[in-house]
Amino acid sequence: MRIPRIYHSSPLTIAQECQLNDEAAVHVGRVLRMNEGEQIILFNGDGHDYLASIQSASKKNVTVSIISSQANLSESPLNLHLGQVISRGDRMDFTLQKSVELGVNTITPLFSERCGVKLNGERLEKKIQQWQKIVISACEQSGRSHVPIVRQAMTLQDWCNEASDAIKLNLHPRASHGINDLELQTNRVRLLIGPEGGLSEAEINMTAEHQFTDILLGPRVLRTETAALCAISALQLKFGDLS
Repeated sequence: MRIPRIYHSSPLTIAQECQLNDEAAVHVGRVLRMNEGEQIILFNGDGHDYLASIQSASKKNVTVSIISSQANLSESPLNLHLGQVISRGDRMDFTLQKSVELGVNTITPLFSERCGVKLNGERLEKKIQQWQKIVISACEQSGRSHVPIVRQAMTLQDWCNEASDAIKLNLHPRASHGINDLELQTNRVRLLIGPEGGLSEAEINMTAEHQFTDILLGPRVLRTETAALCAISALQLKFGDLS
């Protein structure tokens, strides 16, 4: 049976005893019904897996002791920053979850002219927190020990204005070449995925002014969540660790 992986936000050291947070304790004690003596793997985002033995467990409280530490080598050599225009309903949740499974390192939710989603203030902050929890859950499932960051949402203009040494890519149905034609001079990529209605003409011109390269995924029009995952997969296959 696969050992469950649990995120723990605090620093971890061998021989340390620690209590899992409430959500993790409920998952281990109530959902998985694990008991004293059984083992779990903890990770806190530092790139290591920490094997831990359960010292005591109830439905609400779980105490573990750290047995050993091992570097987790599951990260791709390709560093991917996804700029995703916020999509409706659970499409954004799905995109974030699957992009983390595919190896994305950073995610910036974006607002564009045709975004169609109105979020601000407390509602936006709660969404960011929800998306970060989805990212952590995806790391638990996929075996990653570096936790991608969901940054604060910003406008597409502000994201494009940020200084970066990454190659910048924008999906465009009228692009003249695809990912297979790319040659990277760096392992850092900024990938822009627009909204369901696509970027406006002004936004497309603006990305060109900021040295984005337009790329084509194929002859079919893809939904925004499909486009993101297809592009990430293609980049990982050519430049990363998918085979």
